[in-house]
Amino acid sequence: MNEVGIYLLIIGASIAGLWIVLYFVPIGLWFSALVSGVRVSLLQLVLMRWRKVPPGVIVQALIEGTKAGITLYRNDLEAHYLAGGRVSKVVHALVSAQKANIPLDFKMATAIDLAGRDVFEAVQMSVNPKVINTPPVTAVAKDGIQLIAKARVTVRANIKQLVGGAGEETVLARVGEGIVSSIGSAESHKSVLENPDFISRVVLEKGLDAGTAFEILSIDIADIDIGRNIGAVLQMDQANADKNIAQAKAEERRAMAVALEQEMKAKAQEARAKVIEAEAQIPLAMAEAFRSGNMGIMDYYKLKNIDADTQMRQSISKPDKDKK
Repeated sequence: MNEVGIYLLIIGASIAGLWIVLYFVPIGLWFSALVSGVRVSLLQLVLMRWRKVPPGVIVQALIEGTKAGITLYRNDLEAHYLAGGRVSKVVHALVSAQKANIPLDFKMATAIDLAGRDVFEAVQMSVNPKVINTPPVTAVAKDGIQLIAKARVTVRANIKQLVGGAGEETVLARVGEGIVSSIGSAESHKSVLENPDFISRVVLEKGLDAGTAFEILSIDIADIDIGRNIGAVLQMDQANADKNIAQAKAEERRAMAVALEQEMKAKAQEARAKVIEAEAQIPLAMAEAFRSGNMGIMDYYKLKNIDADTQMRQSISKPDKDKK
C-alpha cells in the first residue's frame, strides 16, 4: 500500500471516529441546552444514549419547560419516557395549563398520559369546550306520539377525572337516557314541541357528568321530528288480538255444536235401529203366540182394526200440506 492509500485510510477512520464521538457525545445539543439556561452535562447526555433514551427529546422538554417558567427534572422526564409516556405531550400540556391558569402538576399530567389519554388535548378542551352531537334519540310522550330528538352537548374536560373517568360514550348514553325520560314524562308531544328547552333543563338537573372525564356545560336540542303514533298502533294491535281471540272462541263453540249435533244424530240413529229391531220381533212374537195358544184369530183381527183406526186418526189430524 502506498502513502496515498494510507493517508486516505487515516482520513476515513478519522471521519468515522468523529461521527461516533459526535453521536455519543452530542456537543451541539449540549450547547443548545447551555445557551437556553438548562444545566445538563455531556456525561449525562452520553449516558442517555446508553439507557436507550433520546437526549433530544429530554433536552427539548427541559428547554420548553425552562422558557415557560416550569421546573422540570431530567430524571422524571427519563422515567416517564422509559415507562412508555409521551414526554413532549406532557410538557406541552403543562405549558398550556399554566398559561390558562388550570391547576395541573407534572405527576397528574404523567398519570393522565400513561392512562392512555391525550393530556394536551384535554387541556385544550378545558380551554375550548367540545361540542358532541348525539345520535337520533327516539322517545314516546304520554299521549302515544313518538318524537325523534337530536341534541348538541357542550362538554369541557375535567382534569381531575381524566384518570378513571368515563368517556364520551357514557356521556352520550346518559344524555340519551335523560332525553327519553323527559319526553316520556311529558303529558303531550305538543308541549315538548312548544318548549324544547324543557328537555335541556330536565337533563341538566340529573347531573349526568358525575363520574365522567367531562363537565357538561349545556345541552341544546338541535332538532325534534314527529314519528309514528305508537298509542294508536298499540290499540290497533290490541284490537286485532281481541278479534282473533273472539274468532277462536267462536270457532271453538261452533266445533262443539257440530260435535254435539253429530252425537245426537248418532244416538237418534241408534234409537231408530233399536225400534226397527224391535218391530222385526213382532211377527215372530205373534207367530209364537199363535202356536202357544195365547192369541186367537179374533185377537189378531182386533189388533189389525186398532192399527188401521190409529192410522186413520193420524191421517185426519195432519194438515192438508202434510198430506200433499
